[in-house]
Amino acid sequence: MSSTTNVLDFSDIYTEILNKMRQPTNVTAITAQAKRYANTALHDMVFGFEYKLPWLERSSFITTMAPYTTGTVAVTRGSVTVTGTDTLWTTANVYNVNNARTSGKLSFGGGDIYTISAVGGAGTITMHQRYVAGEDLAAGSSYTYFEDEYALPSDFLKPIDYQCFSQALNIPIVGRNDFRRMYPSPRISGKPTVATILDKAFTTTSTQPMSVQFYPYPNTNLIIPYTYITKNLAVSSAGVESTSMSGDTDEPALPVRYRNALVSFAIAKWYRDKKDDARADAANNDYMTEVTRVVSDQRIGANTTMQITPKVGLYGSRPYSGSRTRFSTNNSFDSFRT
Repeated sequence: MSSTTNVLDFSDIYTEILNKMRQPTNVTAITAQAKRYANTALHDMVFGFEYKLPWLERSSFITTMAPYTTGTVAVTRGSVTVTGTDTLWTTANVYNVNNARTSGKLSFGGGDIYTISAVGGAGTITMHQRYVAGEDLAAGSSYTYFEDEYALPSDFLKPIDYQCFSQALNIPIVGRNDFRRMYPSPRISGKPTVATILDKAFTTTSTQPMSVQFYPYPNTNLIIPYTYITKNLAVSSAGVESTSMSGDTDEPALPVRYRNALVSFAIAKWYRDKKDDARADAANNDYMTEVTRVVSDQRIGANTTMQITPKVGLYGSRPYSGSRTRFSTNNSFDSFRT
């Protein structure tokens, strides 16, 4: 164990659990149980309370792609294959992404929007849906490729602000059901004014990918900065983040002064599983006391040294005053935007 006055790494944490439970430290099955309780404690402490933990905040950005219309296409009625001429779909653009990707969509001048299942070559795209029309789309026809969905980082858990995806561009978030109801089909382009978070189908790993969908779909290249809460709750001695602790030198994404709370949680659950309710309650009280200290931390909870107090008169006035209102359909009101 470390020589610090508090538990530091994974080895410290599960060894402390074993010692306080008076369990042997050289029995693999019992040690595995302590490790499992430690990781369960870490996840419970982070996800069990609706407040923001600053050490789990991350920043990223999305570079949107402008619609792509180079070349011409042909599609046979009832087919899923789009044949392009001079389309250069597999050529990388100046942003080092291909001109067409499976994250994009196609339209051929009508009302139907087609999603892409594969980009087979510079002039070949396979669609999820079969082409529906009164007749074939003749060679030399125009098309529009656009992207309204963009992948989020693999460690994305949730947005920091459930009301706004990007404060910089004032893009509010709406629930996916409301988004589908209000914007059932991405038929117009422009600067994005609303977004929703989507869970996507599993692909090559057991980590479910997530994406953000914008409306209208971007009509130009934009940088959209955003912040989020990471699902990576542990870090190795080499600085590699992961969802849980595994190696002895891994550390939880939690300030050292609060790591003993993981021990208290694990002990409470261990006693609970042994049907020792009195000791489980006592350990759980210790855990809740330590969690209370966490949420009372000025860096975590409400900052009481600086506040913005709006003028009460504006909030108590009638709903409409001249040409200005005190209600908004986005986040303008809550963000004090004019």
